[in-house]
Amino acid sequence: MKTSRLVVQTLMILSVASMAAAQAPSDEAAIRAARAASNQAIAAHDTVAWSSLFLPEYVLVTSTNARSIGRDSARTQNSLLFRSRPDVVFVRTPESVVVNPQWGQAAESGNWTGRWTQADGVTRVSGPYFAKWRKVNGRWMLLAEVYVQTSCAGTIYCRNQP
Repeated sequence: MKTSRLVVQTLMILSVASMAAAQAPSDEAAIRAARAASNQAIAAHDTVAWSSLFLPEYVLVTSTNARSIGRDSARTQNSLLFRSRPDVVFVRTPESVVVNPQWGQAAESGNWTGRWTQADGVTRVSGPYFAKWRKVNGRWMLLAEVYVQTSCAGTIYCRNQP
C-alpha cells in the first residue's frame, strides 16, 4: 500500500510540474512576443517603446548600410526616420528563433518589409534580417540587428544605391 501511495503521489507531483511547465512561456515564445511588440511600436512610431527592447550596447546595421551603436543612437536614428517619413511602417516576421539557454542568447532570422509614401508614390522594400538576443535579468533584449534589402519597388528611392 505504501508503495502504491508513493507512486500515486509521485505521479501527481510530476503531472502538476508538467502542467506548470506547459503554461510557462518558452524562451522562443518570449522572443516572438517581443518581436511582435517591437512591430507594434514601429507602427505607432513609438521610439521609446521600441528602444526599450535594445541593450545599451545595441548595434544596428540598416538596409541602407547605416550603422548605429548604442540604444540612444538607434533611438535618435529611428526618430529622424519617423520625422522624415511620417507614414513609414516596417514589419519583421521571424522564420526561425534558436535559443541557447545555457548562454542566455538566441538567434532570430526572418524577413522584413517596409513601406512609406513620398512625392512620386509608395516605396515598398523588403529582405532578410538577423537579430541576436540576450537574456538579461529574465528578459530577452536585442543586442544586434542586421537588415539586408533585396527588393525595392515603387519610387525613385529604389534607383539610388546606398
